[in-house]
Amino acid sequence: MNHCAIKLRNMEERSHSMEETANRIVRYLYENLVDPRTGESACTLVRFFKTHPYGDLSPDLQEAAQAILKGRSVMRATKCLTLLATAGDEPYWNDRQESTGHQAIPLIDEDFVYRAPMILQLIQQFGLEVSAVIDTAPTLITKASNKAFNVFYVADAVGSPHIPAQMQFVLPYKVQSVLGFGGMLPSGNLFAVILFSKVSIPLSTANHFKWISAYVRIAIENFDRTNVFAPNAQPLQMR
Repeated sequence: MNHCAIKLRNMEERSHSMEETANRIVRYLYENLVDPRTGESACTLVRFFKTHPYGDLSPDLQEAAQAILKGRSVMRATKCLTLLATAGDEPYWNDRQESTGHQAIPLIDEDFVYRAPMILQLIQQFGLEVSAVIDTAPTLITKASNKAFNVFYVADAVGSPHIPAQMQFVLPYKVQSVLGFGGMLPSGNLFAVILFSKVSIPLSTANHFKWISAYVRIAIENFDRTNVFAPNAQPLQMR
């Protein structure tokens, strides 16, 4: 875990954006968290999300957010849980622009979040209030920023009400456990790295990722307010 933390902390070196750093983070985790029985990646999918104001998203990401709401209007200040980086077993899982339904998820109100079980559990297990994540009020941001880093952990993904797409994703890709780690950035935006693991993750291992979150935050916080997205970003290719 010490080695992993140091590696993740230094992912910002020579990076020009948060997206570039996030790509390095998910790629490192996907390639280096290995099932010793097979020598292959223990994760079928690793993703990096960050909340971002709808009005600051590119037109294609705004369109993706609007598609989820099916015509419902979105305010410019609305936080969208935005996919910054992805790495996984399928070739199209290595390009965030190929994602369907996860590129930008508009968190328009608390009711919307409460109807999204995985997002709700992520926020609550991080020890945060839903209102603090979706609201841009400075008082809420200040309080949320002082929260300790935590983990989102589902020991048994199969049949869990907190993990959607059971028939389309969990079962065919043999997802055993789901682990997320992250926290709040100085801007009041949430970041989260989510691992979908093909091996069972015990609670003792999951708890180690609480402080890994702090190292990831150090790697990305210089890009918290500027240079979030990589200009003309090219998707990483599978090795």
